Amino acid sequence: MFKFTGTIKVISDTQRISDKFQKREFVVTDTTSMYPQDILFQTTQDKCNLLDQFQINENVEVSFNLRGREWTSPQGEVKYFNTIEAWRIEKQGQSQPMGMPSSGPSPMNMGSDPLPGVGTSTDDDDDLPF
Repeated sequence: MFKFTGTIKVISDTQRISDKFQKREFVVTDTTSMYPQDILFQTTQDKCNLLDQFQINENVEVSFNLRGREWTSPQGEVKYFNTIEAWRIEKQGQSQPMGMPSSGPSPMNMGSDPLPGVGTSTDDDDDLPF
């Protein structure tokens, strides 16, 4: 997992590549260096709608994975491609990241016995010295 901070420069429309695959590209500019860099990211599938909440010129932090793949042309030439796959986008200064569930308790964790088997014992399994 990697993180990148910058300003949104471009947000493209979602592209439907096939019935089972869609992607959306966006560009974030790193303005912290002497030579600003424009970095192209993509989101796929259900993450495409993350970008609906953002506008150009907003400062964001992007969490992403770097993907690579090999491709062989019909002529037998091998080429390599990289993709920067964003999976979370967070506005700078925002406490809750976009695309992540809230950190509050979930219904599955709200039972009366949070650790089944802990604190319960019978005479058969009580071999602790205290």
